[in-house]
Amino acid sequence: MIFQVIGLNTIYGVFQASTWKPLNLLAAFQDFYTSQESNIPGAIGQDALVSLAGAVGAGLTWSGSIFVNPLMTRVKDVRIITVAGAFIMCFGLFFASFNTKLWHLYLTQALMYGIGSSMYYFPIMSIAPVYFDRHRGFAMGFILAGNGCGGLVLAPATNALISHLGIRWALRILGLVNLALAIPAACVVKQRPGYKVGGGLKVSMGLVKQGTFLWQSLGAFLQAAGNFVPMIYMATYSTSVLGYSASTASLVIALNNGVNSISRVLMGVLADRVGRQNTMFVGVSTRHSFHLCPIISSH
Repeated sequence: MIFQVIGLNTIYGVFQASTWKPLNLLAAFQDFYTSQESNIPGAIGQDALVSLAGAVGAGLTWSGSIFVNPLMTRVKDVRIITVAGAFIMCFGLFFASFNTKLWHLYLTQALMYGIGSSMYYFPIMSIAPVYFDRHRGFAMGFILAGNGCGGLVLAPATNALISHLGIRWALRILGLVNLALAIPAACVVKQRPGYKVGGGLKVSMGLVKQGTFLWQSLGAFLQAAGNFVPMIYMATYSTSVLGYSASTASLVIALNNGVNSISRVLMGVLADRVGRQNTMFVGVSTRHSFHLCPIISSH
């Protein structure tokens, strides 16, 4: 599931840019929708609007937990949610092949994909941890390593499909293949015997209306959506601004995905040994320090 959901989120950049051309099979983020070859005339040159559609889809993947987790407490079989999510997510990709207007993109690869992927994604993320105790960090790190693996596999596959078959058939094949992979995975998700996610939790509208809840939800949405902006523009920035060759840019993408998978497992092991809060503090501090480096060096 992680391979598909996060992998599909990270390859959105394959579909976006002002000058699209197929690179070697490691190329992950070359743009299509905003190029002159685009199947959506209204998206040509609209980098911000097209990237926003991908950001909304990614943001909905995570923010959808507000509705998915309470829903899990109301259904007897969580597979109803995961199977429905798999269909909605993959049909969003399939129907995107018929897009001719910019709002079609928001309906399919933003709303349909985002809502479906959240329904497909969160049950396993809520259920998997209860199967583990002592090595829970390693187990979840191993599960989440599907993130980088998905980017490594789906990006070159999608790039090759667009190059040889065109955008419409690439989306149709991507949607149908992902559906074939998603249904078996969705059908085996089940709650641990004697355990109920949320313990019969009921949504409190009083809590939902509180400013703290609303701001935290908005922050989670923006964090998830904004987290993919660097990924969307990484290759374009490498070639257009830094002057790197296409092969070097694709190598950067491949290294990023590979390191991402390895680091998720290692951070999980570290969490088991030194504690989850300590590991999260180190990770967040290091990440923000890294983001500040370009600002400091520029001055």
